[in-house]
Amino acid sequence: MDCIRKRVNDEIERGWIGSNLECPYHPCHFWGQDCTFCYCPFYPCEDEDLGCSTQGKNGKPVWNCSDCLLIHRKEVGSYVMSEIRSRGITDARDHRMKDLFQDAKKRFWRMGKALMVVGATSDAGKSVTVAAICRILHRRGYLVAPFKSQNMSLNSKVTRNGSEIAMIQTLQSQAAGLKNPDHHMNPILLKPKGDDMSQVVVCGKPFADYRVKGYYDEFVPGPGIRIVKEHVDFMRRRYDFVVMEGAGSPAEINIYDKDIANMKAAEMADAAVVLVVNVEWGGSFAYALGTVELIPEKDRRRIKGIILNNVRGSTDSIRQGARKLEEMAGVPVIGVIPHVEVSLPSEDSEALRGVGGKGSGRYKIGVVRFPRIANFSDLDPLFMEDASVAYVQSPEDLDGVDAVILPGTKNTVADYKWMCAAGISDGLKALKGKVPILGICGGYQMMGSVMDDSVGMESGAAGIYEGLGFFDNRTVFSEYKKTVANREATLLRGDGGEVTGYELHMGQTEVGEEPLFRIERMFGDPWNEGSVKEDEKLFGTYLHGCF
Repeated sequence: MDCIRKRVNDEIERGWIGSNLECPYHPCHFWGQDCTFCYCPFYPCEDEDLGCSTQGKNGKPVWNCSDCLLIHRKEVGSYVMSEIRSRGITDARDHRMKDLFQDAKKRFWRMGKALMVVGATSDAGKSVTVAAICRILHRRGYLVAPFKSQNMSLNSKVTRNGSEIAMIQTLQSQAAGLKNPDHHMNPILLKPKGDDMSQVVVCGKPFADYRVKGYYDEFVPGPGIRIVKEHVDFMRRRYDFVVMEGAGSPAEINIYDKDIANMKAAEMADAAVVLVVNVEWGGSFAYALGTVELIPEKDRRRIKGIILNNVRGSTDSIRQGARKLEEMAGVPVIGVIPHVEVSLPSEDSEALRGVGGKGSGRYKIGVVRFPRIANFSDLDPLFMEDASVAYVQSPEDLDGVDAVILPGTKNTVADYKWMCAAGISDGLKALKGKVPILGICGGYQMMGSVMDDSVGMESGAAGIYEGLGFFDNRTVFSEYKKTVANREATLLRGDGGEVTGYELHMGQTEVGEEPLFRIERMFGDPWNEGSVKEDEKLFGTYLHGCF
C-alpha cells in the first residue's frame, strides 16, 4: 500500500490536508479523525451506510468515516488487503476497487447479537454485570460494546470527540477493550437539575430541559424512540455483541408503555434478557418473582435467566430458594454471584445518602455535600491517599478540616442558595486563609463575586446573585450552551506538573485573578484557566479529573 501512503503524503505537501498533531499516526482530514482512515484504500467511499459528509478544517466538506461500520472490524482489513494482492491491484484508483468494496460490504455487513441486563431494583448490580460480560466476550476475541439507551446520572465523562456520556459506560467500554467510547453507547443521558426537572443530553450534546411529564408525554414518543432505535441498530451493525443495560426496574407498570430504557429497548434490539437481583437487600426472591410476573407475557418470553447477585457467605444456603424461584417464575437461575468489594463510581448522589464520610487517613478533607452534587467521581483519587473525606452539610461539619472542596453541581445557583441558607458559606469565609479551599466547576463559579442568571437559564428564575467573593470573577449564564471538552493542562503553581481533565459546564466566567492552569493546545496558542490566590489558599478550576 505504499502508493496510498505516497498519495496521502502528496496531498499533505499540497496543503490539501491540514496537520493534526493529536493523531499519533498521521495528520487528519478533520478534527477528531482517526488517522487510520487516511490509509483506507476506499477513502472516500461516500457510502452513506458507512459514513457521512462533515466540515473539514478548511471549512469545506470532507468525508467522515469515524463511524464506519466496516473499518472497525479487524477481519475486514485482513480480507481487503488479501484481495488487493490476489487481484493484482496496485493503485487505489483502480476501477476494480469499487467491486472489492461492494464484495467486502456484502461479506461483512451483519447485525450483531444483543443481550440486555435488567435489574429487579436500582443498584441490583446491572452495571458490574454488564462490565463483566463485556470483559468475558472481549477475552474470547469478540468485538463487544456496552449500551444503555437512557441513563440518569450526574457522573458523566467527555469522550474523545467531545460528547458527554455517563461515566459508567466509559468504564464498561474499557472492560470491553475499547479505548475510545462514544455517544452511541449512551444516546440519551438525563441529568437532574431539580426535583422535577432534568437536562436531556442527546448524542452527547444538550437537547432541552424537561419535567417528568413532558419527558414521557413529548420526548419519549417523539424523538426518544427514534433515537434509541437508530443507535441500537448502529451498535449491532458495528459490533459482534452489544451488552445492554436497563435502568431502574423493567416492571414499572405506571410508565411501562413509555419506558425506552428496558423491555422496549430489548425489543428493538431483539435481545435476550437477564434479570439481576441484589440478594443483600433482602426480599430478593419476592423482587425477582414480582418483576417477572408484572412484565407482560410477550416481553416476559425474552427473559432467559435470573442472576442472584451479591450473596454474602456460602452460596449453598440460597440454592434451595433458587430452585423454588425457578419453578414459580418459569425462568432458570443461571448464576449465583458472591459478594465482592468493587470500587466503581456511583451513578448518582443516592449512593451518598446517609454517608457522613469515607476513609480514615490523616488529612481530613471537607467536601460540601450539595443537594445536586455532580461528577463527585472527582473525589475518588482522594480515597487512595492518606486522607479521609467528610461530607459537609452544616457549619459544624467544617470543624477540624485540613482542606475544603466545593465540588461540581448540576444547578450552581440553587445549590449556592442552599449553602448560604445552611450557614456553610459563612463557615467557608471564616476558614479563608487558614486552610486550602478548592472549587471545581460549579463550586468554582460560587467562589466568584457574581453569578449572573439574568435570563433564568441556570436556575429557572431570573436573577443576579452575589457569590462568596473569594475571586474577582463573574459567571454569566446567558445561553443554553454547554462547554464540553477534554483538556491537557500545566499547573502554574508550586512545582508545576501536567494534568489531564475535562470541562463540562454551563455558563462562562470572566476571570479577574491569576490563573491556576495553562491549557495546552495542538493548534493555536495556549490559554490560562482557573483562578488562584496562594496567600489566601484559594484555588478554583473548571477541570474535572484534576486530581
